[in-house]
Amino acid sequence: MTRTEAVAQPSVATGAGARRAFYLLRTVYAVAPVLFGLDKFVRVMQPDWEKYLAPWIDRIVPGTAHDAMLIVGAVEVAAGLLIALYPRVGGYVVALWLAGIVVSLLSVGGYGDIVLRDLGLLAGALALAFLAADRPRPDAL
Repeated sequence: MTRTEAVAQPSVATGAGARRAFYLLRTVYAVAPVLFGLDKFVRVMQPDWEKYLAPWIDRIVPGTAHDAMLIVGAVEVAAGLLIALYPRVGGYVVALWLAGIVVSLLSVGGYGDIVLRDLGLLAGALALAFLAADRPRPDAL
């Protein structure tokens, strides 16, 4: 197969299954961060978000641990909106954000189950970014 023939072949990511996977991941990764971000303010799902913040992070972020969680909430809402509008970029941003959460949780200790879950979410965010890269532009809905 020549290079020209390889380029001319359609991408696997353009099939119906890849399209459904893309929209499923895009929806989940747009909605979930917004919900978790908003919960940092209303505290319905988790009344004590601060317990997940590593002490060393709390020391370098200005204000209290609660203030830090409000910043986290705002970033999560923004990340969800970024995924909804620009999943090519948003997938990588959310993956990096999840990597930061993993580092924080490993630093706190005792949350191995959540670390494992967040590593799975990180892989899903990367999968979304990879699928988005093969989709025609524009990203926006």
